[in-house]
Amino acid sequence: MFKRLILLAAAAFAPLACLSAAQTADWPAAKPLTLIVPVSAGGNVDTTARLVAQKLGDRLKQSIIVENIAGAGGVVGVGKAIHAAADGYTVVMGFDGPISVAHLINPAVKYDAEHKLAPVGLVSTAPVVMVARPGLAVNSVQDMLALARQEPGRLTYATSGVGTVHHLAAEVMQEQAGVQLTHVPYRGGAQIANDVMGGQVDLGMLVTTSATPLIQHGKLRALGVTSASRVGSLPQVPALGETPDLKGFDLNTWTGLFVPTGTPASVIARLNEELNAVLKMPDVIARLQEGGATPGEGTPASFADFLKKEQATYAHIVDSAHITQD
Repeated sequence: MFKRLILLAAAAFAPLACLSAAQTADWPAAKPLTLIVPVSAGGNVDTTARLVAQKLGDRLKQSIIVENIAGAGGVVGVGKAIHAAADGYTVVMGFDGPISVAHLINPAVKYDAEHKLAPVGLVSTAPVVMVARPGLAVNSVQDMLALARQEPGRLTYATSGVGTVHHLAAEVMQEQAGVQLTHVPYRGGAQIANDVMGGQVDLGMLVTTSATPLIQHGKLRALGVTSASRVGSLPQVPALGETPDLKGFDLNTWTGLFVPTGTPASVIARLNEELNAVLKMPDVIARLQEGGATPGEGTPASFADFLKKEQATYAHIVDSAHITQD
């Protein structure tokens, strides 16, 4: 009796297994892939995603449609990706905020990206750069810290939002140096550069990929970058860790590719293989490095390890600085 039930169950699931195998065998020929980008068009995450989509599509010999789904700092787009079919035809360009930070600061974020999305590969890392308004009487991070100690809370700094890595980096800096600044959160980073240049805010925390051209052309004055060492596109800008009070400072933004959990392992492996090939292309390396970014590399497993370490760092900062998002 039990043997007959087992045989019947096996027979029932056999067509599903065959269908899954057939779908995997056809991938990616059956239809174009969709790359969800959880931000509006035009920003650094979007431009990186479009570069990767073009090159990855060429290698897969299949079109990749970029779909911008913005909202709530990336949460809306990531949520859409989580609920997509796990068939290899939906990929998401994730980044630090909606993947690793949002659920730590906002109880309304119900998804668990760690378990609902499978990592494919790290695309890039890039530091945040601190810029100062014209007329602010500081020429270095050390000068800025000295001024902040004289008048706690007077200096203002802008970030692209509560809980962004830009914000977390500033909180770590304040804690490590023992100073107090006043946070001015913006909805995204586009307006920050203009307001720093216009003197509406004292300091701005911007990702290097968007700020580098403005710094190179003398429109923004950079004080330091948050990476462990200087970046090639801004060799004159010190790393924050070069300042005695901030030794060991190292906190960067990142982007990476993910697919819904349950996507066939063979598909993830192929995507990772082709992504690594894309990130070794000289023109891709040049494009990323121009903005101060470093191309990623590695396996899905190494990306998962990277994410766990970043998550632990973010959780510590959020807890220590009591960061919440209403």
